[in-house]
Amino acid sequence: MSKVIIGAAVSADGFIADRNDGVGPLFDWYFNGPQELPAAPNQYRPKDGYRPAAASADFLRATWASVGATIMGRRLFDLTDGWGGKPAVGDHVFVVTHRSPGDWPSRYPDAPFHFVTGGLEEAVARAKQAAGDRDVSMPPGDLAGQAISAGLVDQIDMYVVPVLFGDGIRFFGEHKIPTTMLNNPRIVESDRVTHLSYDVRPQ
Repeated sequence: MSKVIIGAAVSADGFIADRNDGVGPLFDWYFNGPQELPAAPNQYRPKDGYRPAAASADFLRATWASVGATIMGRRLFDLTDGWGGKPAVGDHVFVVTHRSPGDWPSRYPDAPFHFVTGGLEEAVARAKQAAGDRDVSMPPGDLAGQAISAGLVDQIDMYVVPVLFGDGIRFFGEHKIPTTMLNNPRIVESDRVTHLSYDVRPQ
């Protein structure tokens, strides 16, 4: 059965970026090892892919292969210009928005991006249908906080980097989330990052 998984790099004090959307050293571990890890090319990724440590490479290969669709919010979509029309992971992207960008079809006519104006629950339903037997990925931030609050998340993956930001954008954004019980994590220790995968206990 398809799962909804929130996953991303995060500082040890719970931030995914600073207040200016800078990620500082949060992504350094993608490039501190010998393992070649190709990634879908776009203007926001290195042409030669990533080079993480072996444990991180194994974790990412398995994670990326399991994803069939991604859900993102309009803010991240605008910040990245929709990753240039190429999904970061999976085959389809569902953007939760109040209004579709008017110029997108002409700029990226073949991009597998779908704009959902009916809300998060509709986006999750459509993403699961598109993913089939694979999972649905969701970046952290306010949309992730809404998804947790609505009981729509099955798993949380935190790639914890040993750095303290002190302030910034929180993993679940500014959305106030309810107390949510998680199972004990599956842990992958790597170089300058620890991958923690928590299953969310049913509410």
